[in-house]
Amino acid sequence: MADYHFVYKDIEGASTQWDDIQRKLGNLPEKAPAFKPPAYTPAEDESSAPKDQAWFDKKTEEELEDLEDDKDLDDDRFLEEYRKKRLSELREAAKVKRYGTVTPISGSDFVREVTQASAEDWVVVCLYKDGVAECSLLLGCLDELGSRYPATKFVKIISTDCIPNYPDCNLPTLLVYHHGAIKGTHVGLKSFGRRCTPESVALLLCQSEPVLNDGKGGDDDSSREAVMAGVRRQFIERVVKDHEDNDNDDGGYNSD
Repeated sequence: MADYHFVYKDIEGASTQWDDIQRKLGNLPEKAPAFKPPAYTPAEDESSAPKDQAWFDKKTEEELEDLEDDKDLDDDRFLEEYRKKRLSELREAAKVKRYGTVTPISGSDFVREVTQASAEDWVVVCLYKDGVAECSLLLGCLDELGSRYPATKFVKIISTDCIPNYPDCNLPTLLVYHHGAIKGTHVGLKSFGRRCTPESVALLLCQSEPVLNDGKGGDDDSSREAVMAGVRRQFIERVVKDHEDNDNDDGGYNSD
């Protein structure tokens, strides 16, 4: 009588002696590692987390305000001062309106988008018409200034939508508003000097008032002066660069 040797799987998925032999001979792939559930990690208790600078940096403005009466902070002057500092930073960041582009508006939008908006921010309005080369040139400069100074609002409006029968010979025209009133009017490209560049437009806008705002500083005099100093520096750098480019184009090289 034949001698039969039985092998079996007493647990589902367990390896039999026959399977082990076949694996040694290379007839079966290696057995998958046994499943091990991840170790249990209790959820972090927010109340027990250490209150340090990193902890405050994760908090929103509202959460930092709620911590004003936290008794734990009463005994730690450094953390209370850091809470106030962080809260001030968030509030300053919230004040900065990130415009960043030249927004098209219609006549019906003017009061809301310009007069009312200028109660808090400087608003620069470009009167233009499509197909006028000078308007396209100035709008290109304003696009660049809008991205450089995102806390200043730039808008554009078809001239006759803003002022009926406004003469095309005056295009483009810039109107500057602040506190609900017009603060400056610049008619035609000739207003911006011999060449209309973002730097020459910025210099004219900031000639007497800090119209441009990059949103990085505050509202104090030193912050405004820093922006205006930057405008003047960029204008000088642009003039020098244009002069050097003209010399290179005109001069070429001298063989003598």
